[in-house]
Amino acid sequence: MKGGVSCVQLREKELSEADFLKEAVEISALCKRYRTPLFINDNVKIAIQCHADGVHVGQSDMPAAQLRRLVGEDMLIGVSVHSVEEALEAVKNGADCLGAGAVFSTSTKTDAGLLPPETLRDICRAVEIPVVAIGGINRSNLPRLAGTGISGVAIVSGIFAAEDIERECRLLRAMSEEICRL
Repeated sequence: MKGGVSCVQLREKELSEADFLKEAVEISALCKRYRTPLFINDNVKIAIQCHADGVHVGQSDMPAAQLRRLVGEDMLIGVSVHSVEEALEAVKNGADCLGAGAVFSTSTKTDAGLLPPETLRDICRAVEIPVVAIGGINRSNLPRLAGTGISGVAIVSGIFAAEDIERECRLLRAMSEEICRL
C-alpha cells in the first residue's frame, strides 16, 4: 500500500474459516489506515465480518443478484467475467465492477482460460462500470493492454516476485494509469 496500490483483494483458498477471518480483520484495519478499498474473494460471510469494502465472486460462485440481497447497497460487488454476455448479466444483477481474464497465463489460477484482447475490448465497450484486467499481468506485458478500455489491472505475482515491492508497485501503478488513459 505504501507503493500506491489502489485496491486490495484477499483471496485465501487454504486457510480455515477462523484463520481467514483473523487475517481479513488485520488486513481490513491496514487497508482502512491507508484508505485502500479491500475486497474479499468468494467469502461473503468473511467480507461482512471484517467490514470489507467489497466482495468478489466468480461465475461458479453466488450470483450477483443474490449477493446484493445479502450485502446490501453499501458493499461493492465484483464479478469475474469471460464474455460480453457474462459482463452484461453481472451488471444487470448489481455488479459494481468486473474482473476480466485471464488476459495472460497465470500461476495463481491454473484453471483460467485465456481471454482474447478483442473480447476484453468488447467487454469494456459493453458496460459502464469499471473493468479490471486479471491474470498473469506484470511489468513486461502490461503495455499490451493499451487501448482495451480497461479501468485497471490486478497483479499478484508481478508484485510479490519483485525484490523491492514498494518500488515495483509505484512503477506498476504509473504504467497502469498510462495504459488506462489510452
